[in-house]
Amino acid sequence: MAMALLENPKETGVTEQQFATFYVGDILLGVDIRQVQEINRQSEVTPVPHAPSYVRGVINLRGEVTTVIDLRTVLGLPQAEASRECRNLIVNSQGESIGFLVDRISDILALRSDQITPAPSNLNGIQSRFFSGVHVLETGIVVLLNVEEALAVQGTE
Repeated sequence: MAMALLENPKETGVTEQQFATFYVGDILLGVDIRQVQEINRQSEVTPVPHAPSYVRGVINLRGEVTTVIDLRTVLGLPQAEASRECRNLIVNSQGESIGFLVDRISDILALRSDQITPAPSNLNGIQSRFFSGVHVLETGIVVLLNVEEALAVQGTE
């Protein structure tokens, strides 16, 4: 039924986008599914000496060395111990694969552009620059992560 609204997005200006959703702490986040390469179990992460605190280490992803970033640290949340539900969300950014360590995976969420509102300036103490928008659900909100901003923190530590 919703697709009928989107048959001609040029007329309405409304587009639909899919997001892979996941939790970091109590925050439900979403990433544009087109940026997600894969999701895998928290595998053996090799620590990198003298790396910034947000770098958990590197993993071997089918012969490719991939950096794993602790998304909790990037967002200013306390670091958590890896659990059975932790996953590496592997995203593509500027032709490179980067892993985000997340607490647990949720669902795929399809949203129309008119269902996304700008992120508040401060959400749970986290700067809005990390977020591209929010969507209100019946049970709370999903915050859309700006992958490029989350990775840009690399130059700030």
